[in-house]
Amino acid sequence: MSILDKVKIGTTVQINLGLSSDRLTKETIDAINVSSLGKISDFRITDGKGIGVVLQLSNGKEQWFFEDEIDLLDKNGDVIKKNNEKKENSNFIFDFFKGLNYENKNKVSELLNPINFFIWLVVSFKDIF
Repeated sequence: MSILDKVKIGTTVQINLGLSSDRLTKETIDAINVSSLGKISDFRITDGKGIGVVLQLSNGKEQWFFEDEIDLLDKNGDVIKKNNEKKENSNFIFDFFKGLNYENKNKVSELLNPINFFIWLVVSFKDIF
């Protein structure tokens, strides 16, 4: 579930400074130390894979953050715990592919064996599934 499903522009969130301090300016860090709360003013696509947020900080300036660098707040102002559990596929075929390992082949006859090629191909692509 994306952050877009959980918040709207104008929502107040808490900034997790420990995850983002390495890329922020001193002025931004000082503003976050004054108040770690920020108001969402816009959404932005980050490196083509995720959604980031533009926050208005306590000093009035805006700064963007990755989705995982902020914590959502409930109606009482308490941090909502993130559910980082990935849904695992519990399927026999996926379990079988996870158990496959490829051993490097040195002999030409082993390299030309279509079964070895198939195992190599499946092992190479199993992380995509």
